[in-house]
This record gives sequence, C-alpha cells and structure tokens, in this order.
Amino acid sequence: MHELSKGANVGLASLSESVDSVIVSLRWGSQSGEGDADVSVLLLTGDGKVRGDGDFYFYNNPVAADGSVQLLGKTPTGSGNEDRIGFDLTAVPEDITRVVIAASRYGDAHFGELDDLELTLADASGETLLRFAVDGAGTVSALVFGELYRRGGEWKLRAVGQGYGNGLAGLATDFGVDVDDAAEPEETAGQRVEEPLLDAVPAPRPPVEQPAVPKRPARPRTAKKKVTLPKTAKKSLAENESWREARLFPVSALKSDRDRETRATSVLLSVMTQVPEFGRRLTAAFGAPAGRTETFTEVSLPHGDTPRRPDGVIRVERAGKLWTALVETKTNGNALRPDQVQAYMDIAARRGYEAVITLSNDVALEGTPLVDVKTDGRRKHKVALWHLSWAEVAHQAQLLIRHEGVGNAAHAWLLKELLHYLQHENSGCHGFQNMGAAWVPVRNGIDDETLCQGDPRTLEVVESWERLIRQVCLRLGGELGQRVLPVQRAKRGTDPAVRRTALADRLCHEGRLQAELRIDGTPGVLTVTADLRTGRLRTSIEVPSTEQGYPLTRAKRLVRRLAEAPADLHIETLVDDEAGGPRGTLERLRPEPADLLPKNGARITGFRLTLLKGMGSSRGNAESGFIRSVDEAVHRFYGSVVTHLEGPGAPRGAEALREAGAR
Repeated sequence: MHELSKGANVGLASLSESVDSVIVSLRWGSQSGEGDADVSVLLLTGDGKVRGDGDFYFYNNPVAADGSVQLLGKTPTGSGNEDRIGFDLTAVPEDITRVVIAASRYGDAHFGELDDLELTLADASGETLLRFAVDGAGTVSALVFGELYRRGGEWKLRAVGQGYGNGLAGLATDFGVDVDDAAEPEETAGQRVEEPLLDAVPAPRPPVEQPAVPKRPARPRTAKKKVTLPKTAKKSLAENESWREARLFPVSALKSDRDRETRATSVLLSVMTQVPEFGRRLTAAFGAPAGRTETFTEVSLPHGDTPRRPDGVIRVERAGKLWTALVETKTNGNALRPDQVQAYMDIAARRGYEAVITLSNDVALEGTPLVDVKTDGRRKHKVALWHLSWAEVAHQAQLLIRHEGVGNAAHAWLLKELLHYLQHENSGCHGFQNMGAAWVPVRNGIDDETLCQGDPRTLEVVESWERLIRQVCLRLGGELGQRVLPVQRAKRGTDPAVRRTALADRLCHEGRLQAELRIDGTPGVLTVTADLRTGRLRTSIEVPSTEQGYPLTRAKRLVRRLAEAPADLHIETLVDDEAGGPRGTLERLRPEPADLLPKNGARITGFRLTLLKGMGSSRGNAESGFIRSVDEAVHRFYGSVVTHLEGPGAPRGAEALREAGAR
C-alpha cells in the first residue's frame, strides 16, 4: 500500500488497472467512541469553484444524478467510524478538474479531539491502494483530507490536510457554494487556518473577523423536488380487515427455501433496474460504474464438467465497457456455502468479471469474513468479494422512499412493494434471525454457573450479538432517516478479535451482553444490556444536565418533558464523585420531582433514564424470541423516551416511533 505524506500526490493508474471506479474512505476514532464527523465532496472547475450548489455533496445531497459521486455512509471500525465515498471517475463531467474530499464537525467540536485521522483509497476490486494519515489537525471544525484531480487525462490524488475554522459552511462558501443566508445569516466566507497546498487554486481570501459558528452548518438551497411516501396512509376502501391488498410481489405461494431464494433474487434485481436511484445506491458500494444496468437470473456458466448457475448476474455498461458481478443469494437462516462462493470466484476470475456479491440474512462483521475463499495470486485479473445483508437492502429502500425521495411516484411505489416483500416473514428476507447453535448452551451454562472462561461458544454468542446490534441500527436508522451506529470505544482495543474475546470473558463472568448506540440528534448514547442471568433487557440513556437554573428547576423540566413517557421509566440522578444519586420511577416522581435532588447538595451532572423488559428465550423469530425482544426494546425506548428529550428538532420518523412506543 502506498503511503502519502502531506502535499504529496500519486497517479492512480500507477497503483492499479481498476481505477475507473474507486472508493475513498475517511476514518477517525476517539477515546470515548462518541466523536464523529460528516463527509462532503465538492466538484470544482478550473477556476476553483463549483458550477452550482448541485456540485456540493453532503448529508442532505448524497448522490450525483450522473453517478459520479455517492456518499455510501458510515460503518463502525475497531477505533471509531469509517465514512465511504464512491467515485465513478469515468462519469465526472469534462469541465470538472478537481474533486475536493472533506469532512466537518458540529458546533464547538474540532478535529483535534479525534484520533487516527486518515484517508484511504481502494480500487474497484476493493484492494486498498494508498493511505494518508492526517496529523496536527488542531482546532479546525472542517478539514480537506485530499483531492482527486486530472493531469494529462489521468486522475491523481493529492494529500491535502487543510483546515477551516468555521466548519462546513465556511468550506462550502469558499468554493463558491451559495449558502442559504436566510437560514444562517451569520455565515460568511471561509476562513482558512493554513496556506493551501493546492497548485491550481486561486489565492485564498484574506482572513476576516468571523462571528461565532452556529451549532448546525448552513445548507445549500434545495435541488429539484423528489417523491417520498406520504406521512399518513390513505383510508382503506376494504370492506373489513380480512381483505388483503393486492401486491406486486406476492409471498403466499412461497413454500420452499429454493422458491424464496429465486423469488427474492428476481424481485430485488428487477427493482434495481427499474429504480436507478436504488440500483446505483447498492452497486456503487461494490465499485460499479454509473451506467446502463441490466440484471439476469439463473444464468448457466461453464465450470468443469458441471455448469454452475448463480442466482443472479448484474451487468453495467459505460462507455463500451462492461462491469459484471455474480450474485449468490440465501434466505431464512441458510448459510452461504464456501464451495459455491469459491466456484463463483473462480468463474468470475476466468471470465474477467469484476465481483461476486453474496446476499443473505447474515450481517458481516469487521475482521470476520462470512466465507473464506482462496485467491490465485498468479491471475492478473482481480475479483472482489462483497457481502450484502437483506437488512441493508431494506435500510436503503427505507431511506429513499421515506426520507430522501426518488425521481417519480412509480419508483416510490416499486420501492414500497419491495420493502413490503422483504419485511414479510414468509419472504425469508427479514434479517438476522438466529443466535446460533451456541446460544442455548451458553444460556444454560450461565444459569447453572458451569460456563468457563475461554469457552469458544461464548465468542460465537458475542459475534451473534454484534450482528444483531448492527441490524437493529439499520432498522432504526431507516425508520428515522438518521445515522444509527454502534459505539466501539478505543479503550476496548482496536483489534476486533481481541475486543470480542474480552467481551466473551465479560459474558462468562457477569452473564451480560452490552452494546451502545449513537443516534444523530440525541442527547447521549443509548445503552442496551441483556442480562442472561435475570432474563431482562435494560435500555438506558444518560442525559447531561445544564448549569442553567436551580437544581429543582432542572428536575421539574425533565419530568415535564417526559410527561408522555411510560410510567415505569426509571430515573436516576447522576452526581459528582459518587456511584449514583436518588432514583425512582416516573410515576412516583411526577408529583414530587424534588425527590431527584441529592440530600447532601452534591452537584448534579445528569440523569440516567432506564426501561426494563423481559427478553425472549428462543433462537428464532417467534414472537417471544430474544432477537425480536431486543429490536422491540430499542424501538420502544427511542419512541417513548428519547424522542421526548429532543424537542422540536427530533429526527424525521421520530413521531411514528413515538406512537409505536406508546402502544
């Protein structure tokens, strides 16, 4: 892997032959696990400016219509988060000479608080080609990590490491983006923290006196209107509840796993071709270019004496070149077969295909491949192996039709039908649904106190728990239209295997599984604890207390905001230098908020809100199952508790979750 220093550059073609499409990843971590940033991309012409606001891609404008840029979202890593961006360099307009890759933080947060800042670039096969570690970020709230630029018809990457003191709005304005002055009147031109390293940039504007930066960055003016589902469904014309709406993708005739796999593959691939926004969102993550897409099922391909029939084939054509991926699908709890995947990898390598995509209910974990395959190093052509979970497919469909929008009403309806199909329990595509063969023996070992440290079954349970939490994050994030990610604190180690071993030892000693979720727009980290000894699930959040007002006023304000929360909500006062302060249920505290005040007058630092729930014991997807109980506990806690803490700025979709929590 090529290491870049600040100001250095390298031609992509010198590193790999597969650089028409690349994936750039920005990484960072923090000791608390809570530090984060948002990526942004700007397409610039020869004068160093965007052509218009549409050339600025960020959380509110994540995908280019021509497929040249797509923000692929965040994934947790051992020390923090990785935010990925897919670039189809063949689709970048000819008048664009530079592509700026940056990230920004909110409010008073700055990049000096984050650890291990770095940029990496991978080719279409997924192989990491280069790395740039950013040092000495300091107090800047926006940071240009690097830039892609053209020289003599070739794309190069330059390591930049340049900071902006006034965040996303300052960075955007400095490159010519028209920031919405009505929304953020205080934002003006960008103030650079250091001299630029770019050799084709106009001289920077002289620094000017800037007002305080708002907590939320200003946004560009909105682009063309897109179609999303209505917030409330139209009144049904059915005569009674027994009538079932006709569906484009029926599930009633599915009787075998083979039927489910065939139907699910055909349904998904056909919608990908008919809804370009959705298809591009999925294929960009695999390094595919933007172009005309066709999909096929049950294709026969020669392989020795017996032809192989992958479940599907995806082909994308751009500029006379073909990108091809074989698709292997599993539904229900069926696991991917290594021999099948290996055969498809060999076929793809011989025929010059670019990728093999596996699709199942299982969720891939960092450092733990679902299928081990062997790669023949003598072959010049590289084949990428990617995995996609059905939960991720549903997540992307939810984001588009409920929050971000698609091109027309027909596309929205197709995605709605796809989502209904995937979420129907008879489809076999409703996500991770089995804690594995080790689940019952480990629970029994905890009950009778015979479980020993180092038992490999505890590690299996920890991995299943991590997969479950990833899926819970996907589902909740799709409903809210917000990023929901598991927190992985640096103090637990950066090596995934070492971290999971430590969690397995903790499970052995304490009989508990624990995870933390960070949800955009919430005041704290949501903690989920499964106590296998007591059979109870605990969901909680710590809300910091401001210094404004008297302690009693703060306690009353909290109880008043939780007026519609469940009566059995536990509230505990957090105080300085003590294990815990007064506590009680919301039902008891409503008439007497003063009971939350510590008797010794200790300073209140915050409040911990907790709900307890019994958990299911079965491995599968039965109503009483453990997996379903964890999912329901998180959704109920968010909808019935957390949304009341957010005020009028609650994330999109929070109202529906609040209603679900009340039920």
